[in-house]
Amino acid sequence: MEQLSEKELSLINDSLNEEELLVKKYQNLASQTSDHEMSQKFQQISQKHQGHFNSIYELLG
Repeated sequence: MEQLSEKELSLINDSLNEEELLVKKYQNLASQTSDHEMSQKFQQISQKHQGHFNSIYELLG
């Protein structure tokens, strides 16, 4: 694999941080709502962002 530049690594790190924040945000929203349907939707969105995080992280390996 080609060596990544410092800027590329910084952008990847920013993306990972953003995805991690979104996972936590939607998990928090899911736990705070009393509407079961909304809670499920927030969990689905959280899982989607966890998948994004995992995909980005795997590219580094």
